[in-house]
Amino acid sequence: MKKPNAKERILETAGELFSQRGYSAVGINEIIDKAGTAKASFYQHYPSKESLCEAWLKSMHDRSEVIRADLLASKGSPAEKLARYFDHLESYMKNSHFRGCPYSNTSAVSDEQCCGILEKVRTHKESIRQFFRVLASLHFPSPERAAETGDRLFILYSGATSEAQNLKVIWPVHTARRAALELFQN
Repeated sequence: MKKPNAKERILETAGELFSQRGYSAVGINEIIDKAGTAKASFYQHYPSKESLCEAWLKSMHDRSEVIRADLLASKGSPAEKLARYFDHLESYMKNSHFRGCPYSNTSAVSDEQCCGILEKVRTHKESIRQFFRVLASLHFPSPERAAETGDRLFILYSGATSEAQNLKVIWPVHTARRAALELFQN
């Protein structure tokens, strides 16, 4: 198998480290060392740690968009798709050892001067909100009701993610999943 080029190695290494320990706890020199690349190569591809973080957030966002699009295009009722999305969250939380949402984690340690990072966070969060609105529109013919239900689903999902991370347990995801499915019963 071909070894990834320096840019890919840097991005992959940074992603692993940011996911494990958080954006603010990881330094450029550690990324360079673990990626097995030269400092000049790092700066050739990423002018700053912030620009690297933006690239990492964008790459995760792009993968998430594919997952959501595939789910919307899949067979099953809107309620079944909703249940599968919460099941995906459960798997993610367990597999990440309850690290939670990398966007929320990164946003929490970024100030307004990190406008590129914060824009990536906002874009990602808004895309999840839109996903829930679209999913709700498959169930509710009223655009107003679909938008309101989608926003409620987004809050349930976000809250479940945060509390599962805070408590290091999965019951918040299960509870939010049940509450979300109840919204589709009305």
